[in-house]
Amino acid sequence: EVQLVESGGGLVQAGGSLRLSCAASGLDSDSYAVGWFRQAPGKEREGVSCFKSRFRTTYYADSVKGRFTISTDNAKNTVYLQMDSLKPEDTAVYYCAAVRFPIRTINYYCSNGMDFWGKGTLVTVSS
Repeated sequence: EVQLVESGGGLVQAGGSLRLSCAASGLDSDSYAVGWFRQAPGKEREGVSCFKSRFRTTYYADSVKGRFTISTDNAKNTVYLQMDSLKPEDTAVYYCAAVRFPIRTINYYCSNGMDFWGKGTLVTVSS
């Protein structure tokens, strides 16, 4: 079974940086997709950034392009989301998600969600 545990959330001032981590277990090292999603109060869940192991394809939401970077460390079974130049509108609960043996595009998974989810970590950006 896939298990995902997020960490790294917190309170940061606008313009600052945070790095989220997602410790993953149960994924095949050669065939998986992982992603970061967020949900702000009163808003729908949004796919922020996703990664698919085959061809190492990535997806970024327009709202975070140039500011956020997704990366993986297979040796540590960890997915990271480096968030720079944070804005108050980035405030949300951030969730790590994953798919085993993905058969669809990374855009599809980041738009529609994945099969396994962590419990989330809160990011608050003050103005």
